[in-house]
Amino acid sequence: MTQFKDQTLLVTGAGGKLGRLAIEELLARGATQIIAGTRDSAKLADLAARGVEVRTVDFDKPASLPAAFAGVDRMLIISTDGIGARVAQQTAAVNAAKAAGVKHIVYTSAPAARPNPDAGISVEHFWTELAIANSGLGFTILRNHMYAENNLADAAHVIASGQLFGLIGDRGTSYVSRADAARTAAGALLQGEGQSIEDVTGPAFVTNVERAALYAEVSGKPVQVIAVTPDQLQAGMVAAGIPEGFAGALVAFQKDAVTGYFGVVTDTVERYSGRKPETFAAFLAANRPALGL
Repeated sequence: MTQFKDQTLLVTGAGGKLGRLAIEELLARGATQIIAGTRDSAKLADLAARGVEVRTVDFDKPASLPAAFAGVDRMLIISTDGIGARVAQQTAAVNAAKAAGVKHIVYTSAPAARPNPDAGISVEHFWTELAIANSGLGFTILRNHMYAENNLADAAHVIASGQLFGLIGDRGTSYVSRADAARTAAGALLQGEGQSIEDVTGPAFVTNVERAALYAEVSGKPVQVIAVTPDQLQAGMVAAGIPEGFAGALVAFQKDAVTGYFGVVTDTVERYSGRKPETFAAFLAANRPALGL
């Protein structure tokens, strides 16, 4: 369904990986009035050449946003990369959207978004969700589960060493590919109505034991799971070259997997994209070079 394909649709963060994929999906599904929002318009010259309107959208300049959102019917707010500043940035965008007359917001959030101190970066998603709910606008909040791509940060090292370090008590994660998440976001922009919060997941949750088995299957090398504490896991990630902030976010996600927040499977991807989500095994097979194979 694409009942809103002829309305004016804005995608923020269109210069990023998820944003570009969402724009491509909108084009493929026949959207006729697409606006790509970005801080650097020069990066999107190729999209402009294909008929996409490109506008400068900078969440750090809230006074400029009502004009940037003028004439927009529906918008996709892709969560920014400004960890620590995102609540202010995204709340400014929500307020400006309301002032500009936007009717529906799609927002890329995270699973189990909550204000609890143990929620890691999900705290920022919670407060953004609250700002959206309080706006009175229609919304589709998409709680994207961990991107399958995040595994590529250390998968080659895991396979080479034969050791996958994971938290004690892991109960699984429903990895979803970035492409599936982008297609889902585009679909929600084209057809989402009312006010809803939805988990965006892969087709099955995968435990660390199962993940190690899949690494072994795709590589032909044995991989064993070594269960550790959160502090030990973060220290190991940093030692392997993962930036400390990103490592902390990954550990927070794994802690939620222990709690069971990530052991969720929904049909959200299929409903909004029209296709079944990619399995984790298929994702690994398609990314063999990134695995060092």
